[in-house]
Formats: sequence, C-alpha cells, structure tokens
Amino acid sequence: MAEDASPWQQESHSAVRLLAGSRSGTVLLGGIAFQLEPGWKTYWRTPGDSGVPPSFDFSKSDNIDAVTVLWPAPSKFPDGAGGHSLGYKNQLVLPLRIVAKSADKPITLRATIDYAVCEKLCVPVQATAELSFASVASTEDSALASALDTVPKPARIGDPNPLTIRDVKREGKSGVTVDVAAENPKDKIELFVEGPTPDWALPIPTLVDHAPPGVKRFSFQLDGLPPNTDPEGALLKL
Repeated sequence: MAEDASPWQQESHSAVRLLAGSRSGTVLLGGIAFQLEPGWKTYWRTPGDSGVPPSFDFSKSDNIDAVTVLWPAPSKFPDGAGGHSLGYKNQLVLPLRIVAKSADKPITLRATIDYAVCEKLCVPVQATAELSFASVASTEDSALASALDTVPKPARIGDPNPLTIRDVKREGKSGVTVDVAAENPKDKIELFVEGPTPDWALPIPTLVDHAPPGVKRFSFQLDGLPPNTDPEGALLKL
C-alpha cells in the first residue's frame, strides 16, 4: 500500500514531512508540512525586519522536471527588537506544484529543507525527506486543497472581490500609499509588499489613521532596494 505522507522528521522545536497528492497526469500537487512547538514560528519567503526564509533543494528527486513552492498568506509577529517578522506558527502546509518528466514512470520527491525556527532566539534547521507518488486517490488531497485555498491568488487593482486593493499612489519621492477596500470595516487587515526580486527588502506597510470611509489605507517607503536600483516601473507584489 502506498504511503501518502513521509514519516515526521523530528527537528529542533519542530517536525517536517512531505505530502503526496493524487497521481494523475504530469502535473501533481504535493506539500511540505511543518509542525511547530507552541510559541515557536518559522518564516515566509519574505521574512520581514528579521528572520531567514526557508530554502528547498529538490534536485535529487526522480522523474521530476520542476517543483514550485506555493506560499500561504503569512502573519505578522513582533520580532523582539522593535520590528516585525512575517511567517507562521503552529501548523503549516506549503503546497508544491510538481511537474513530472514522464506521467507513466515512478515519481519520487526528495527534499532537503533548510529553515529557521524562532522563539526569542532563532535555531537553524536542516531536514531531509523523500516520498513516492503512487496513489490514484491520495488521503492527503483534502489537506492539500485546504492549504492551496490559503495561497493568495492573482488579482488586479479594483477587482470586485470582497477584499480588494482599490488604489495605489506615489507620495513624494519615495512614499507609496495603498487603499484596501473591505466589506467589513471591523476586519483586521494586514498588507505586505514584495519587490520584483528577492533582494528587495521593502518595509512592512503601516496602517494610516483617518483613511476615507470604506477603506483601510497603508503607507510605506521605497527603502531596502538593491544598490543603484531605480524603482520607477518596478513590479511590486501586494
């Protein structure tokens, strides 16, 4: 009988394992599951004012052409030094979009996972795991689908979604304001911004008082850019 999840690898204040979705066609859904001890956190791909983003090596896999890591929306935590970090607590599944080289040959995912877990201090962790994709209907499909639902979807400014970015404006030489429209003004909304490449380290936007009705307004400065970078025309991800 095929196993749809690898054994938990118990690491420092955490555990990690791989999940396999159903085996059908050349594009498969998998996942990396994390369990974190109470009070400990790990980081998003853009970790905020402090922290280390996870990194992954799938190069030792069999019959796999490409793996794309999909990232659920993170939360914001005080980093203990006056700033904030972005990441996850408790349990986390990072969905993986996996492209097989051949749909009719065995597929084995092998991963080396480097990540950090932090409470007041940070501990670097490296874990390795492997898992074959063999089930026509995987017992992990529902968990993977739930994780996929928490991954932000592409949208355009002003799209008629319940939660949408209404407007983005430049303020002065290096300021940016972003208006987020939400159906319920009591909703707690957090906004994060990324540059076009990972070496951009833009600040976490802050909520502005006295925004127009029906809008939560955030602002940030175009700081943390790579050296000699002109932000004009750069594609920012909100």
